[in-house]
Amino acid sequence: MNTFLKTAVETVRMKNPLVHHITNYVTVNDCANVTLAIGGSPIMADEALEVAEITAMSQVLVLNMGTLNERTVASMLLAGQAANEKGIPIIFDPVGAGASQFRNQTAKTIMENLKCAVIRGNISEIRFLAGIASTTKGVDASADDASSIEEAQQIADQLATAHKCIVVITGATDVISDGRRKILVHNGCSEMSRITGTGCMLTSLIASFCGGLLEDLFHATTTAVLTMGIAGELALEKTAGTGSFRIALIDEISRIDRETLLLRGNYFEK
Repeated sequence: MNTFLKTAVETVRMKNPLVHHITNYVTVNDCANVTLAIGGSPIMADEALEVAEITAMSQVLVLNMGTLNERTVASMLLAGQAANEKGIPIIFDPVGAGASQFRNQTAKTIMENLKCAVIRGNISEIRFLAGIASTTKGVDASADDASSIEEAQQIADQLATAHKCIVVITGATDVISDGRRKILVHNGCSEMSRITGTGCMLTSLIASFCGGLLEDLFHATTTAVLTMGIAGELALEKTAGTGSFRIALIDEISRIDRETLLLRGNYFEK
């Protein structure tokens, strides 16, 4: 992993991957800004008449269920089909899966009809996708679904194996699994859960790293998780409240470099 970290950020910034988002309108601006901050190029196109064309010219596609409606679900499926046909990785963020029948059916439809490269969610969302009882608190993880780190690893392994993808479960300790390999990331801070959209922003970071490092999506995903956690720690050191913390978080993502990743990265490979 350390070898990968030495060149990951520079490679993404050099390649400037085009990241197509069909995402959450609550956090769309932050998602665009973190994509720019790490060196990607965001495009937010969700009209069904153009999504396949936009996806085909992109390096990676984000599908985020944060603010669902029937129109964008149709666009997600069209974009996802275009991505699968072109071999473009899909990063799926099943926001609020388990919270409503509409969200549940949408998540199932995406999982059944599209091949996702990476699925990122909180423990409640991933439990739902894995077919395990969950009690989502709106779009946030429920305290009732809190798992031991061992159980979270088992759930991530199960879902990753079943769908031949990479699964990220975010929490106090982040779990990344492709069904064979696992990395646990211990970076981050509790303040990250006190502002809107850090999960969505992480999904955009994952997409940016994957779009620039297509040859190794597992370590690209892990680097994104490390980047987000370290940026949160650094932002907290410089701010006193949630408003300035949000801005500082994006600042620190824009400033991240290999030295910072190597010095502050707190992870364990299994």
